[in-house]
Amino acid sequence: MRIPPHADQPSNPAAVPGTKPGTPQPPTEPQRFSGVIDRRTGLDRRLVAKMQAELDAELNLEPTPAPASTPDQDSDAGTGLERRRGPGRRRTDFTKSAEEGEMTQEQFLFIAAIEAFKRSNAKMFPTWTDVLEVVRLLGYRKTMPSELNLRNVEDWTEKPATPSGVRTKPGHPELPRDQRRAA
Repeated sequence: MRIPPHADQPSNPAAVPGTKPGTPQPPTEPQRFSGVIDRRTGLDRRLVAKMQAELDAELNLEPTPAPASTPDQDSDAGTGLERRRGPGRRRTDFTKSAEEGEMTQEQFLFIAAIEAFKRSNAKMFPTWTDVLEVVRLLGYRKTMPSELNLRNVEDWTEKPATPSGVRTKPGHPELPRDQRRAA
């Protein structure tokens, strides 16, 4: 019975002069871990990265470069929407009270309005356009400059008394009276 050669052994022993069949060959260059580690193997990627750094230092090699971040990761940096809490970053009272079930009057009104919208329109999952419609109908207007740093989006403001513009169909009470009668 013949045992198949290992992945690091040539399949033809005559290809490496002076070796006997079945003798493992030393690698020509140091082994490095690939960038993807299957979690099912039980290896922790942080420990593997640490072992790779120690091996690189021991063999006087250049450190293994960190995987490049994707454009999506870089584009979200510094937007003002980050919610990760590292050391020294605490939840705001606004977030903490909502997560613990103690909502402010504003939060409760918003939740009630969304639930009423879902019931009256028979929608289990409203779209973002639906949510924006509810927000505008609650009376919210964009009167202040944005506190977020969003790329490729122009910031704008409007007057506080601006109509919502959500339901501007003929006959709707939001239209001026003269236009309502004409329709």
